[in-house]
Amino acid sequence: MSTINTTSSVNAATNKAKDQVSQAAQSIISGSTGNSSLDVSSLVSALVNAKTAGQSTALTAKQTRDNTTLSAFGALTSALNALQAAVKSLADGTTLSTFAATASGKGLDAKAGAGAVAGSYSVEVKQIASAQSLSSAAFGSDAKLGTGKLTISVGGKSMDVSVEEGNNTLSGIANAINKAANNPGVTATIVTGTGGAHLVLRSTVSGAANTINVAVSGVQNDAGLSRLGVNSTPGTNGAESTIVSSDPNNAWKQSDPAQDAEFTIGGITATSPSNAVTTAISGITLNLSSAAVGTTQTLTIAPDTTAQNTAITNFANLYNTVVTTINSLSAYDKTSKTAGVLLGDSTLNTIKNDLATIIGSVVGSGSSAVGLGSIGISLKGDPADGTLVVDNKALSAALASNPARVAAVFNSTNGIGAKLTTSITQFTRVGGIIDTRNSALNADLKSIAAQQTRLATYTSQLTNQYQAQFTALNKLMATMNNNSQYLTALFGGTNSAGALATNK
Repeated sequence: MSTINTTSSVNAATNKAKDQVSQAAQSIISGSTGNSSLDVSSLVSALVNAKTAGQSTALTAKQTRDNTTLSAFGALTSALNALQAAVKSLADGTTLSTFAATASGKGLDAKAGAGAVAGSYSVEVKQIASAQSLSSAAFGSDAKLGTGKLTISVGGKSMDVSVEEGNNTLSGIANAINKAANNPGVTATIVTGTGGAHLVLRSTVSGAANTINVAVSGVQNDAGLSRLGVNSTPGTNGAESTIVSSDPNNAWKQSDPAQDAEFTIGGITATSPSNAVTTAISGITLNLSSAAVGTTQTLTIAPDTTAQNTAITNFANLYNTVVTTINSLSAYDKTSKTAGVLLGDSTLNTIKNDLATIIGSVVGSGSSAVGLGSIGISLKGDPADGTLVVDNKALSAALASNPARVAAVFNSTNGIGAKLTTSITQFTRVGGIIDTRNSALNADLKSIAAQQTRLATYTSQLTNQYQAQFTALNKLMATMNNNSQYLTALFGGTNSAGALATNK
C-alpha cells in the first residue's frame, strides 16, 4: 500500500530551493564587501533550482503515481485472468464431467478421459504385448564377415544396409543399422558372451505384426555374413512368433516374441499391439503390465469427485486472490495514514461490485435456485472482507449426491461461470475499462516525458545564462575590490594614513 503526496513533495522542493537562494544571496553580500569572491557554481545552481525545482518535483511525482497505477492494474489483470482460466473448465463442463478409473488389482493402470462414462467391468489379462528381440549366433568380435547387402524389415517396412570392407564386422553392421535414415524400427547392439559376440536386434514397436526379418544377398568372400539371414512369422491365436534362420546350424534365438496383448472385458475377447490400450472401452486407456497376467480384476469408472473438488476449491482461492488484490489496492491505514494507490478509483469499484454481485447470484428460481451456498461455499464472516470459504465436506457431498446441481451453478449459459467469464472479458479486453485507463495513463506518461524534456532544455539554457552573468559579476566585483584596496593604500582609510599622507 502506498500513496504519493504531490503537494507536500513540491512544497519540500520549494523550501529547499529558498534555502539555497538565501545562501547564494549571502555569497553575493560577502563578495560585495570584499570578504570573498562569489561562489558562482552554488549561486547558479540555487537560482536555477529555485525556478525549476517545483515543476520538476511535480512532474516526477505524477510520473511515479501513473507508473504505480499501471502496475496496480497490471496485478489486478493478472489475478482476473487466472480466475477466468479456472472458471472456464467449470463452465464448459470439462472438469465437472471428469471420471476416475480404478482397478481392483495390480498391473492394470486405467486412465479416464473424454468420452468416459460411469460403469463397472470385469477385466481378465491373458498376456501383455511385447516387442520381438533376436540374437544371432556367435562370431569373433573383430571377424570380417564378407561383403553384400542386408535387407531388414519390421512390420512391413524395410531398409537396405550395405556391408562393405569398412563395416563388415558385427559392430560395423550394428552401427550401420542404427544410423540408417530409413530405419523401419529396429535397434542393433552387440552382446559378447563366453562363446563370442552376438548381434542383437530389437523391434522398437510391440505387437504380433512387428516381426523382424533379415534377408542376405550379393554375398562375396563369405565368412559368416550369409548366416545372418532370419525369417520371423507372427503368431496367431495367442501363439508366439516363430523364427527360421538361414543357417540352422548357427541359428538365431528369439529372446522376446512379437505378440499382442490379449484380454477380455466383460467376457468379450480383445487384443492390442500395445500395452497402452485405448480402443477397448470408450474414453478409457488401459495400461497393462506383467503383474496383471493371469488375473481377473474389477475396473470401476466413476465421477472423479476429488479432482472436481480440487478444481472448485482452486476457483474459490483464485477469486479470493482477486478480492485481496482489490482490497490491498484500495485500503487505508489509519496508523500510518497511507492509502492504496487505487483508493476511491471508480474503475476498481466497478470491478469489485460487479464480481461481488455475480458471486452472490443464484441460478434458477424458487426451490430450484442454486448458488455457491448450495454446494458448501460461503462468504467469510466479515462482510468487508469479501473472500470465499469452502466447506470441503459439504462440497464433496454435493458432488457425490447431485453432480448435476453443482454443474448448474457454473453452467455456461446463465451460471456463475458464464457470468464471470463475460464480466472479466469486458474488464480485460482491448477497449475494456482497464485498457481504457491504461491508455489514458500511458498518454499522460508520454506528456510528462515531453514536459521533462522541455524543462531539461530550459534548465540547461538558464544555467548557461546565469553562469555567464555571475561569472562577469564576479570579475567586476574582484576589480572593484582591487581598486578599493589601491585607493585605501594611497589615501588612507578609517584607521590608517595613506601613502600620500605620509609623504607630504
